[in-house]
Amino acid sequence: MHDRILFVLSLLFVVFLLVMLAKRVKIAYPIFLVIAGLAISLVPGLPRLHLDPELVFLIFLPPLLYEAAWYTSWNDFWKWKRPIILLAFGLVFFTSSIVAWVTSSMIPGFTLALGFLLGGIVSPPDAVAATTVLKGMRVPKRLLAILEGESLVNDASSLIVFRFALAAVLTGTFSVQDASLQFVLVTGMGIVVGLAGAHILYVIHRFLPTTPAIDAALTVMTPYILFLAAEHFHFSGVMAVVSGGLFLSWRSHEVFRTGNTRLNMLGVWTTMIFVMNALVFILIGLALPEIIEGLGDYSIAEGIKYGLLVSALAIIVRIAWIYPTAFVPRWLSASVRRDPPPGWKGPLVIGWAGMRGVVSLATALSIPLYMANGSPFPHRNLIVFITFVVIFVTLVFQGLTLPFLIKLIRLREIDPIVRQEEQETGIQLNLDRVAFRYIKDHCSKRVEENELLALYKNGLERDIAANEQRLESLECDITEMDQIRSYRKALSEVYAEQRKELFRLRKYNLFSDEEIRKAELQLDLNDLKINGSGH
Repeated sequence: MHDRILFVLSLLFVVFLLVMLAKRVKIAYPIFLVIAGLAISLVPGLPRLHLDPELVFLIFLPPLLYEAAWYTSWNDFWKWKRPIILLAFGLVFFTSSIVAWVTSSMIPGFTLALGFLLGGIVSPPDAVAATTVLKGMRVPKRLLAILEGESLVNDASSLIVFRFALAAVLTGTFSVQDASLQFVLVTGMGIVVGLAGAHILYVIHRFLPTTPAIDAALTVMTPYILFLAAEHFHFSGVMAVVSGGLFLSWRSHEVFRTGNTRLNMLGVWTTMIFVMNALVFILIGLALPEIIEGLGDYSIAEGIKYGLLVSALAIIVRIAWIYPTAFVPRWLSASVRRDPPPGWKGPLVIGWAGMRGVVSLATALSIPLYMANGSPFPHRNLIVFITFVVIFVTLVFQGLTLPFLIKLIRLREIDPIVRQEEQETGIQLNLDRVAFRYIKDHCSKRVEENELLALYKNGLERDIAANEQRLESLECDITEMDQIRSYRKALSEVYAEQRKELFRLRKYNLFSDEEIRKAELQLDLNDLKINGSGH
């Protein structure tokens, strides 16, 4: 056991090196992860890995779904709900149906239920892959919002398709009417369980004397609690996690009220999700040799052929779905026509950004090994192998070509936007005004008695005046983007010099390490404010 743990840790370390290499060569790290998974499977003599399907599903999917829900902008989601729903539900069901019909017709022994099972697995694109590829490129905010919103809901809808298809394979029976009623029931009650559980956790976070460490630990436990609670009553654990995550994210300003708590949670979740993404591809790499051996009557060449077929279907069906759903509603509804037209470039990018990722892989690995009667699950290894091929093709082929496609078509912003610098200044101006009003209305006596409060009030007055002047210049378009970049570069250089000074202070032991660390944290926050997260 110790040797295996050390071996997996060593592989994780290698994967981390690959991710750093991906950052250096400016290629999205999910592409390197899928290549790493394939490379691991080709190394001779590596230990075989036997994965418990239920354990894979339980460990990986709830936190991945919860994290997607947490970082989804509810305002953007609601604004673009029509295209998101058409993609997340309509396209998932359409893709699953096409994949089911084609694979059941072309793959010997493949039933329609198995086809829907495979369709449910490969139908949802991965938001992490798409947003990582698009990071740093000038992509309209509408497209990013639609892709992120789609990924949140289509994970839920595709997993529900997967569960119904799995039940049909295991029981051998399927009724469209019964399935439709069950779909509404398990989905609706899953949302109810998720919201109920989220309210309980909201009360715990807000009204009990938690610490930053306890808050972070509870947020890690939350997706598992919501998922298991819903599954206990045979409702949709996926919808419970998504709905609960959206609720807690929306109320997070009330729940997590200190900067220390929020920074602690950010570090915990960023690390955990990154490691989980890497670990899934390592697990598939270790399991691939056994999966290939278990293909049975199918050769590797046949498995690759079917994988390429399903990959082509997934790509073509998505693009074929995008354009009618982008333009037909505009022809039918005057209210939809009030929005700026999408043009042909935006839908093309959304269509080409349908890269499959870790959710599809974890779902495929969760297929049970055996039927209820003890016989092997039919075509399980073939389904997992096809899934890996689809992920490999869409991530590597589409992921590498997407940036070139965006540059080729010269994609531009199509919605009226407020520049980032203007938004940041406007937000800070409102915060300063609130602080100034509170100090003036509630602390006037203390200001007279407390020199520090007086200095703070004077500083607020200066900041308000400076931000008003800056906002006015931005709105008048006096400050150009190159001036903003120069301003940020100068501040970055100042912060770099300040870090050197902190190092000197630590080296000569002029101040305590605790205070120096606090000063470093403040510099990091200042740097984050002007340059973004850098992730």
